Amino acid sequence: MLRLSFLLSATAAIATVQPALAQQTFENLDRIDSLVAMTVGANMGEPGGPAAPVDRRLRLAACPSTPTVEGPVFGAAMVKCEALGWRIRVPLVKGVAAASYGPVPGAAPRAAPSSGFTRAAVAAAPREDVVRKGDPVQLMAGNASFSVSRMMIADEGGAVGDTIRVREDRKSPPIFAQIVDMGMVRIPGFNDF
Repeated sequence: MLRLSFLLSATAAIATVQPALAQQTFENLDRIDSLVAMTVGANMGEPGGPAAPVDRRLRLAACPSTPTVEGPVFGAAMVKCEALGWRIRVPLVKGVAAASYGPVPGAAPRAAPSSGFTRAAVAAAPREDVVRKGDPVQLMAGNASFSVSRMMIADEGGAVGDTIRVREDRKSPPIFAQIVDMGMVRIPGFNDF
């Protein structure tokens, strides 16, 4: 009888431990939301804070250490798990705390167009090429609710603000993208990040 009760209690203990272990196979998304809010210094929905919670459908492997949060960079915080190699981008609300929403680094300030000849004045200023033909670049697209990125190769060089062709490999068709920083381009039309 004693042996039977011991087996029943051991079985019950194992049954309660297994769901707990199954829950730990994925990263705690609430923890990521909290880390981002603490790093940027603003709560969700506030100026400079996360625009929305991390998508709950996302299934990231549980990071063995605390994920690192960098940013804000171009309107988002980057959450990384160095040990496992995953990285996600969390869009931020435009505001005072999100300084990355200002002008692109190295870009000339934009003036209101007064005539059709403003483009010539901008072209006269010397600009430094930050992307060269054949360089690997990160192509980004998205808005305040989501973002996607993919590694591409530049077909031509250019400075910040230039539109160049990029492609995934030599056989794929080119995509036009705007240079926003060294090694980073974005698809025109996604201006909210």
